[in-house]
Amino acid sequence: MTESEDRSRADETRARLLDAAVAAFAERGFHGATTRDITSIAGLSTAAIYVHHRSKEELLYQVSHTGHLDTLERMREAVAASDDPVEQLVAVMRQFAIHHARAHTVARVINYELAALSPEHQREIKQIRHVIDTEMRQLIERGVDAGVFDNPNPRMAAVALLSLGIDLARWYREGGPLSPEEIGDYYVDLALRIVGARK
Repeated sequence: MTESEDRSRADETRARLLDAAVAAFAERGFHGATTRDITSIAGLSTAAIYVHHRSKEELLYQVSHTGHLDTLERMREAVAASDDPVEQLVAVMRQFAIHHARAHTVARVINYELAALSPEHQREIKQIRHVIDTEMRQLIERGVDAGVFDNPNPRMAAVALLSLGIDLARWYREGGPLSPEEIGDYYVDLALRIVGARK
């Protein structure tokens, strides 16, 4: 076996463990899930977890770190698609809602198991969340400054909009009455109302 095949196999095992950790944490919560639960879901021996990760908490951190950076990147891509704050907000909210619906299990774990992270990891994740909050607030402020949004408190408007997506991960399930895209459209309408978009 070549070195690249070894790396590929190790990467595949790490990915299986992360997926299994999400499933276990979603079903039992971080504290209720055991390393045995995780490795059983992954179809691996219990020892495998420690070959690839230092601890169960590190698995949660990896899931949370990757998920938050992914959300930030999606948000930045949506903003970069236009110079118009209205179009930017439409793109951000549609992407945010659709992503949180499609990846609702991961989103639920990373948003509702934050307290299980070590203090160091919590600080790092909270910093990424602060950047997401700041960029949403700045988007709304740009719209207010441009005269296309009428909102007296962009900070609270940003909190409200981000909370919509985060809470979506709590209640959304596949097979419900609305598709992720339909929810995205509805959330866009809510967002435009919240920021006081001028028609």
